[in-house]
Amino acid sequence: MCGIVGYIGTKQAAPLIVQGLKRLEYRGYDSAGVCLLADGGIRIEKKAGRVMDLERAVDMDQLHGTVGVGHTRWATHGVPNDANAHPHTDQSGTIALVHNGIIENYLTIKKKLLNAGYTFRSDTDSEVLAVFIGMLYETLQDLEQAVRTALAEVEGTFGIVVISTHDPDMIIAARRGSPLILGIGNGEYLVASDAAAVIAHTRQVVYLNENEMAILRRDGFQTKTIANIDTHSVVEEIAFELEQIEKGGFEHFMLKEIYEQPITFRDGFRGRLQTEEGTVKLGGLATVREKLQSAKRIIITACGTSWHAALVGEYLIEALARVPVEVEYASEFRYRNPIISSDDVVIAISQSGETADTLAAIREAKLKGATVIGMVNVVGSTIARETDAGVYLHAGPEIGVASTKAFTSQLCVLTQFALYMGRMRGLSAEEGKRIAQELERIPEYISMILERADDVKAIAHAYAHASNFLYLGRGYNFPAALEGALKLKEISYIHAEGYPAAEMKHGPIALIDENMPVVFIAPHDEIYDKIVSNIEEVRARNGRVIAIADDEDTYIENVANHVLRVPRTLPILTPILASIPLQLLAYYIAVERGCNVDMPRNLAKSVTVE
Repeated sequence: MCGIVGYIGTKQAAPLIVQGLKRLEYRGYDSAGVCLLADGGIRIEKKAGRVMDLERAVDMDQLHGTVGVGHTRWATHGVPNDANAHPHTDQSGTIALVHNGIIENYLTIKKKLLNAGYTFRSDTDSEVLAVFIGMLYETLQDLEQAVRTALAEVEGTFGIVVISTHDPDMIIAARRGSPLILGIGNGEYLVASDAAAVIAHTRQVVYLNENEMAILRRDGFQTKTIANIDTHSVVEEIAFELEQIEKGGFEHFMLKEIYEQPITFRDGFRGRLQTEEGTVKLGGLATVREKLQSAKRIIITACGTSWHAALVGEYLIEALARVPVEVEYASEFRYRNPIISSDDVVIAISQSGETADTLAAIREAKLKGATVIGMVNVVGSTIARETDAGVYLHAGPEIGVASTKAFTSQLCVLTQFALYMGRMRGLSAEEGKRIAQELERIPEYISMILERADDVKAIAHAYAHASNFLYLGRGYNFPAALEGALKLKEISYIHAEGYPAAEMKHGPIALIDENMPVVFIAPHDEIYDKIVSNIEEVRARNGRVIAIADDEDTYIENVANHVLRVPRTLPILTPILASIPLQLLAYYIAVERGCNVDMPRNLAKSVTVE
């Protein structure tokens, strides 16, 4: 979850590292630090807060050196303060380390080090690893061997970068469970936890595999397993452009990404949707087509926003393909000894493709013989490489911590997957064509909703200081209600809950009074009368009703205090359109409350720890 940048080459490292850290702050922004090797010594500067706080405190022009590492932190062990910020050093101050992940057995290692007379300056598990490597180096007198020996004893996850005065022309990087990539330049190399940190310098990258390490020098690099077996590195090209990780004139990345959705949604079906045939071509699933055709059950596993998309996927697949679907929290999946057979298909959904809980779930599923499919956004990510087959979202880089365009892209891919499965299992060509034609119109519909953003902004102004929100939907729109509530919680810090609308009277109705805004997703579908009845129940208790309704609904204004309009579409596609005003509502409320929209407190973008 933290951001890591390392550099070795001919340029001054500090400005390059700081630039990279700024591009990675969405991965963690509790503290930041840099470490440079120069004049036979190590210089470390670190500070609690954002990278800009570090820049204010330190004259970066005075940081010299062509080898260095930097880090922006999402706190796990130890509060966000200067002492707990990375980089950390060993006892001698000659070995420096940055770390992403969690060392689960750090207390055991720390106790051993304390008994040997070593001391610690921080509360972090990361410093324990640095001191441990230093202790081993005292005996082995070989930095690479000391790192390998330490990592062989470590339990947990890590993406680490190590530099040392003992070999000032070398960087060591290693990963287990936390991503690291190598940027291949001309006489220079970078290592980072995300491609966003290196794209300004090179498009040529190597994605480190699980339990792999890299030795970088100015004249080349070598990859091997942590067990010291040479590996074959494949150089790949970054698939996105630098402009895609810039704000492009928008106040926040989140707003930019909301407005990108007409494009990203179209990219999600471009070259896949075969409208005239009423079907979908998903080349990434060709090798598992027979497994899908004969599958007795589908299990979808995910976390957070991706889990909400998975719930919509459950409704879609069961409706179109008539195959049973279960949706599992990835964080719970492997710990309850799930019943899985070789006839099952497990789908893992993750924006980053690095979500630790989801990775653990797919590894458990593979051990039990299931066919595992990935639906991820990041090319070359761990989930993309460890699954049997998969489909990319093509949403482009998502920098805002609260997911927006990745969510609608997940719904785009899940809808196509359901159509793909349905056509294999008896869904008529006529029905398939009807769905495909309407799916093609969704980007236009999203643009129409975005043109009405001022309507959402006015409602946000009216309710920005509410203490609680309730989000209600039925059928396909229940998961959309969950996602709307999550967006509001994430970025505005207002307590919000999503429920199936009919469940309101089984408890949550006790909370409703004149101070409670209630958001209803109310498309004019076959259960419209039921949702109107639920609205009436709220009105009878003086609740304030915000309804998301389609353009052709002439009745809804009689029962709702506020109405946000979306184009009418097929019921299976309404969660896509409903999510747009819900994203805008959360965004404008957060702005009104003065919250840091792109970097909400306590959160980070890519959750690589359990």
